[in-house]
Amino acid sequence: MSSIERFDVGPRLSEMAIHNGVVYLAGQVPSDASADIQGQTEQVLAMIDQLLARAGSDKTKILRAQLYIADLKDLAGMNAAWDAWVPAGHTPPRATVEAKLAKPEWKIEIVITAAV
Repeated sequence: MSSIERFDVGPRLSEMAIHNGVVYLAGQVPSDASADIQGQTEQVLAMIDQLLARAGSDKTKILRAQLYIADLKDLAGMNAAWDAWVPAGHTPPRATVEAKLAKPEWKIEIVITAAV
């Protein structure tokens, strides 16, 4: 039986978990919610880079991305940040959903699953 390694375990959630060579990230949200959608997305993508590095992975190994956007009118700004970040030839399967997020000032939340 393979073990599960959890990182930054809190009372409600862990920041990420690794099991059988796959890393699962919790939903990542911006630290500075005063930024516009492009700025918030860039913040979240930078956090994803850091977490994947801690897990021994990187954005070229993303298996699936789930993006939750508070308002689809911000899709172009979010996509501008995403397109600048994701490496050519390594674009993962992705779903983008309009959703009411836990804090009204958040414009984006991203969930990533990646290979280690």
